[in-house]
Amino acid sequence: MRKVLVTGGAGFIGAEIVNQLYTVGGWDITVLDSMTEQIHGKEWMNSYLYKTIEGKCRFIKASVCDLETVTDGLKDIEIVLHLAAETGTGQSMYQINQYNETNVMGTSNLLQAISTMGKESKVKKIMLASSRSVYGEGKYECPCCGVVYPDGRSKDKMLAGDFKFYCPKCGAELKLVSTTEDSAIKPVSLYAYTKYAQEMMLRTMCPAMGIDFSIFRFQNVYGVGQSLKNPYTGILSVFSALMLENKSINIFEDGLESRDFINVKDVASCVIKAIDEPKSNGEIINLGSGVNTSVIEIAEILKKHYGSSSEIKVTGDFRIGDIAHNKADISKARAILGFRPTIELEKGLKEFCSWVVLQDKDNNGYERSLSEMEKVGMFIRKQ
Repeated sequence: MRKVLVTGGAGFIGAEIVNQLYTVGGWDITVLDSMTEQIHGKEWMNSYLYKTIEGKCRFIKASVCDLETVTDGLKDIEIVLHLAAETGTGQSMYQINQYNETNVMGTSNLLQAISTMGKESKVKKIMLASSRSVYGEGKYECPCCGVVYPDGRSKDKMLAGDFKFYCPKCGAELKLVSTTEDSAIKPVSLYAYTKYAQEMMLRTMCPAMGIDFSIFRFQNVYGVGQSLKNPYTGILSVFSALMLENKSINIFEDGLESRDFINVKDVASCVIKAIDEPKSNGEIINLGSGVNTSVIEIAEILKKHYGSSSEIKVTGDFRIGDIAHNKADISKARAILGFRPTIELEKGLKEFCSWVVLQDKDNNGYERSLSEMEKVGMFIRKQ
């Protein structure tokens, strides 16, 4: 059997990959995960995600920053799927050392372990879960000046309720277009900087060590298994917990900010397909749906599925570091891997909601997370 190591393999995306690898068969799977309380709760052995992979892999509870343990976990490993990371965009703006330690130094530690093993290492390919956040605001078009990659939005304009983009050359309003992999890299959060650092480490070190690599820039991944305990990532989980208690929903900005949602099952199957696809070697690949959906549309869909009486309020509140829109160009994934999303958003959200109602909900950390961000000036309340 071929041996694969999945760092962060008990996380939302990692667990789905592990389960699909197990179903396909032919894989000896090792998972390394620190099982953080923010994602798995205090009793991690009883967490939903851990239960889904239990008995399907060799499990190592440890940080990716633990060199000795990582080195041991890499023994006889052929493929590394590197997903271990801190993932809260807003939280990264004040938990700076924590994000740098896990994301940057954790990736460095993985590469150091492989390098130190020398000829004993059997690693042939590393596949990295990166993020669309490296693009910052992404790709826009000016009717007069052509393609523009705008900087983050002005705090003063956002305070005034203006969440649009304007051309820095002529002042015309910009139009969102699909972000391609060759778009400008313009991170607007520390999380995004750490993901780009991970990419550059692989692009530098893998060729030097004679190892193939593939980098996936995930868009907004959602689906069954998404953490309902982590208030720093995932509006679906936050909205769901509040709606099931019929509490009001705070929609930031003007409600028209949008995201490219892709189901975790589609993401996992595409990543697995790329393991043995030589055309993916050395490539950076967007994984999304290619369609952007507004936050207020998402809230309305969830409210319908839950039959909730929650009031949806567009408040104008905003977080520093949040992007306005996200829409991926997925033509490279289609050309190289034959990728086509199979789960439409409405269907995927219905499945997600049906799962959520059976789980223990916890929205206690949501307001706390906003207060933390507000305290350090990263969350602005308009009311």
